[in-house]
Amino acid sequence: MPALPHTSREVRLASLPDGLPRPEHFEIVETPLPVPEEGQVLVRNRFFHVFAALRTLIGGSVKGAPFPPLLPGDTLFGAAIGEVVSAPADSGLRPGELVSHWLGWREYAAVAQYTRLGDTLPDPVAHLAQGWTAYAALTQGAEVRPGDTVFVSGGAGAVGSLAGQIARLLGAGQVIGSTGSPEKAERLVSELGYDAAVIRGAEPIGEQLAKIAPDGIDVLLDNVGGEQLQAAVAAARHGARFVLVGALSGQMSAHGTGTTAPVELDTYQLILKGIAMRGFSAPDDARARTQWTERFGGWLRSGEITFPHVRVSGIEQAPQALHEMIGGRHLGAVIVEL
Repeated sequence: MPALPHTSREVRLASLPDGLPRPEHFEIVETPLPVPEEGQVLVRNRFFHVFAALRTLIGGSVKGAPFPPLLPGDTLFGAAIGEVVSAPADSGLRPGELVSHWLGWREYAAVAQYTRLGDTLPDPVAHLAQGWTAYAALTQGAEVRPGDTVFVSGGAGAVGSLAGQIARLLGAGQVIGSTGSPEKAERLVSELGYDAAVIRGAEPIGEQLAKIAPDGIDVLLDNVGGEQLQAAVAAARHGARFVLVGALSGQMSAHGTGTTAPVELDTYQLILKGIAMRGFSAPDDARARTQWTERFGGWLRSGEITFPHVRVSGIEQAPQALHEMIGGRHLGAVIVEL
């Protein structure tokens, strides 16, 4: 293994934005190479995921959320994949072995909590996919049944770009996604398992849904909230199952802090249609997660599913990558490659 550098670069929050964060609100800082403490593994990061929730953490976070707010001077974090540089003798890890952990946004990290990756997936970067969230939401949250009409709001995002494909593989009869441009809508249908797409900012979402699914929807996997959740309530069949995994309508709003996502719903419609609605986070279940990874790997190798993502090269490009992700420039997950 080549000699280690004496320093490592990382991305820190430089100042709090008034509205959406922009590249100038971050700084690339050179720090001494981390020295692992007892039980820690020194990792050279190769990839990390640029995720939407950073906007909320920069805005002050939300009570009950699993992550604390980010303050000026803090280093950003997120899911990452790295190569082991050194590890405790009793860890069983070898230099060069790949692990996943949560100290992304830096070139080197000393980590105590990590997961060995192995070769279950054909491409290591696919471990950063948000497929587990989509799969768990559809199978455990909404319990998709053969023939269901499924609507996925935010169909071009990290979760949605896999959710349409997974819903199709689970036997859904019709899969509809929402997105922000005709170009992305075309890709949802041609590449990502969707039968049709509604486009935010065209005619009202509810009117588009009514044309595409005149008999209504059975399942909503909601990444957005807002107008799209309202439209789903109007389009719901009796007994529809809604699973809410994100709130991009508030998170990506240019106004406010991204920490709230208010929406007005007609309670009468929820009652009369018997709509089951639940907030959902994919469970931290190691056995179920392993089973998903094995299934995901099989689907990737067979070509039944793809992992839509964009790779951005270099840590110095990470703040711009976050800016572009918030602006909806990319389809799928946004990954920084180091």
